[in-house]
Amino acid sequence: METLQNFIGGRWEEPVGEDVVAVVDPATEEAVAYFRAGNAEDVDRAVSAAVTAQPAWAAFTVAERVNSINAWADEIAVHATELAELECREMGRPIAIGRSFIEGAAAGLKAASEQALTYPFAETVTGPGPAGERTDIVRHALGATAVITPWNFPVVMVLGALGPLLAAGNTVVVKPSERSPVSTVRLLELASSSGLPAGVLNLVLGDGRTGAALTEHEDVQLVHFTGSVAAGRAVGTATGRRLRRCVLELGGKDAVLIDAGVDPVATGQAVAFGAFVNSGQICTSMERIYVHERVANEFVEALVAAARTFTLGDGTDPGTVLGPLVDARQRETVRRHVQDAVDKGATVRTGGTAPERPGYFFPATVLTDVDDTMLVMTEETFGPIAPVAVVSSFEEGLARAAASRYGLAATVYTDDPEHIAAAARLPVGVVWVNQWQGGGPERLYEPARDSGMGATGARAAYDAATRPAAVHLAATAPTTGR
Repeated sequence: METLQNFIGGRWEEPVGEDVVAVVDPATEEAVAYFRAGNAEDVDRAVSAAVTAQPAWAAFTVAERVNSINAWADEIAVHATELAELECREMGRPIAIGRSFIEGAAAGLKAASEQALTYPFAETVTGPGPAGERTDIVRHALGATAVITPWNFPVVMVLGALGPLLAAGNTVVVKPSERSPVSTVRLLELASSSGLPAGVLNLVLGDGRTGAALTEHEDVQLVHFTGSVAAGRAVGTATGRRLRRCVLELGGKDAVLIDAGVDPVATGQAVAFGAFVNSGQICTSMERIYVHERVANEFVEALVAAARTFTLGDGTDPGTVLGPLVDARQRETVRRHVQDAVDKGATVRTGGTAPERPGYFFPATVLTDVDDTMLVMTEETFGPIAPVAVVSSFEEGLARAAASRYGLAATVYTDDPEHIAAAARLPVGVVWVNQWQGGGPERLYEPARDSGMGATGARAAYDAATRPAAVHLAATAPTTGR
């Protein structure tokens, strides 16, 4: 049994807070670690360490900062299997799947930090004034920042936020979810051993109260938060009250549109992966499926067949494809959404019932005969559920996909150029066409509606991580007149 500690100013410290939190393996329902939840004093110590370390870190050259970050990224890649094993213990993801995500995140950290090498931290602009007059735009690091991450991707979400913040010269306090902090603790150990200077990266453990203390701290200049809509609203309120920045990536109810001209069998297999991988616990999971009536029967048959290959089990077993949900509360949300759909007329084509066994398992489930009054079509389910609605035209599917309070992402399968152009106008941050996920390091986006605020990725992430200042130089210096 492991007892976790905070990492502050390059040292491991026992939290001052007294409330003890257990980290539970969702496959066995047994505790795997404990920690004392940090309070306002713990948060203040972590933020103070970040504030103290920031000027020296900002004084490094950009290349020196990038090299330091990349050394850590290389160390993460070496330990990807170990980190995946820790994630499996704390939130259930099968190890092989987790390792691939972590390896990708380590590469992504390097790519994001290396963008600092070409980012215009200083540039000159000229205007219509006198010859020789110019304005220099200098972008400064913000200072101490905070990254608050969710439980579903403990390693990936931390690494996805840190590259631009650190490479731009900021220091960071990380607050992972209380449900899955074990792998994040190991990440910080690797950061320390790879040579990242003390105080540049700090860790404080705790629950929502700890996160609130961090969000409300006067010396935190930016909060990068990933989580629920309700918690995101609280973060936005707190940072707005302090006139500080926030970047929010919140819930999603991502739609899938399947046009008449696609291969229904191949598309059904692809959608199964997008709906069920990580037990559906991804913000951009495929949660609403609109399929054209001409290919609906074949598509549903392929989707059901693929769903039945997602075998349930402990993620330590190499044969497991579908691990457990993170806890009993999340499983109850999934069960309630399925029951609501069935009560309103939906048909369960496969799955639909939690197995009688230890662990918070729920099978890959396909629902048909759904409508847009059901919870599985309107609220974020965050589970391995694929609800399928049949539409008479692509236009109908597009309209129903757009009719949501969420706006994170959408996926469209079509070979029609006009339909691709129409899908690009969906009110979401990312539209994937003919594949789920994808996009290079230069991609940037901003969630729409209740899915968040603040553009991220590529230059937008560096813009958020820096403050521009204008230095105006006159054409000539004043003279004494003598």
